[in-house]
Amino acid sequence: MSAWVKIAIRNIIKNKRRSLYTIIAIALGFAAVNIFGGYTEYMFTSLKNAFIYNYANGHLNIFKKGYLEEGKLDPTRFLIKDKELEAIKEICKGDPRILLATPKLEVTGLVSNGKVSTIFFANARVPSDTEFIRAKSSGMLAKLKLFDGKKLEDEVPSAVGFSSGLARKLAMRIGDTGNLMAPTVEGMINAVDIDLYQTFESPMAELNDKLIDMNLKLAQNLYDTTSVGSITVLLSETDLTNKARAYLLGEFNRTGLEMEVKTWEEMSPFYVKVRDMFDVIFIFVFVIVFVIVVMSVVNTVSMSILERTREIGTLRALGLKRAGVVNLFVIESLLMSVAGSLLGLVMTLIVWYAIKVTEPTWVPPQITRAVPLEVFLVPGYLAGSFFSLIVLSALAAVAPARRAAYEKSIVDDLGYV
Repeated sequence: MSAWVKIAIRNIIKNKRRSLYTIIAIALGFAAVNIFGGYTEYMFTSLKNAFIYNYANGHLNIFKKGYLEEGKLDPTRFLIKDKELEAIKEICKGDPRILLATPKLEVTGLVSNGKVSTIFFANARVPSDTEFIRAKSSGMLAKLKLFDGKKLEDEVPSAVGFSSGLARKLAMRIGDTGNLMAPTVEGMINAVDIDLYQTFESPMAELNDKLIDMNLKLAQNLYDTTSVGSITVLLSETDLTNKARAYLLGEFNRTGLEMEVKTWEEMSPFYVKVRDMFDVIFIFVFVIVFVIVVMSVVNTVSMSILERTREIGTLRALGLKRAGVVNLFVIESLLMSVAGSLLGLVMTLIVWYAIKVTEPTWVPPQITRAVPLEVFLVPGYLAGSFFSLIVLSALAAVAPARRAAYEKSIVDDLGYV
């Protein structure tokens, strides 16, 4: 085999210009696939982390059965009572995979600056629990501050955060006061005073003039209830989501609690759609790149065969079998693909390092502030593209090599001009 490799290397060097172009084409294909694959992996990870951690939605959400279908029309029917909340928390404590189970209450009503009023939608949580979830975020998103102003505090129920559009709409600034009005669970109109602690950007532009973040105690005071709408569950690892869900459902069935559990993917259809879209785009890029690579290899091998026809005839006259001719060109193609893939790996590392050092920024979907752009090095993509290129390059060389070995006689090859 060493003799075959030496001959293949000499032939590659002899046709150095054409071989170099082929190696560069393979390298660019390798780099393009892995850079785009690393970018899509960064996108998936960022969107997942943003939803789970930065926006404090957790891995699982527990609702009373029927809440998601009918709760928007009559939410008070599907509130989780105090005893149910305590029972759920006890169940969660029994699973070491669960780091936190925290209540949440969605409220809507009117917000006023004392002169004008407008509608609002709010997610009310325990501020310290929200900070605990956000602290689990990783990568560049862990450094991202999602608001301007002060943090909400457990001890200050009146503290709220406005989306920037809502603050502009009401002409309110951080430090200003206002009030909220909404019907209680009994149907009475209630009002509470608020202090504007922070402003933030809504992940959805159409809601940027309507959203409020508030303390759970404030929302319960506004609705005159001690119940909650749902429970957010944070796990130690995202990969444990389905197992933890199965555990919770089993325990709810055993204890007679009529609850349903939704995973973060079910609660984030945007993430699923973006992931599916990028998967399709990646397949198209992968196919296009490798078609170009295969055509480059076919062209190089075909031209090499054409120029070396008399050489092939001489080798066969000296006793080289037809299969040996095919093997010779396949080995040459394999060597070029290995060289091209290694060069492509170097290109990928250079681009990855350049992005890491320069830290270009952009504003991704569902994150309203500029974050550093990243490209991940995905071992699966690197290994997969490496072996794919080798296999495709070898297969690309087979057809023209077989034509040269089997379709012409030794006499025709030796007499070729």
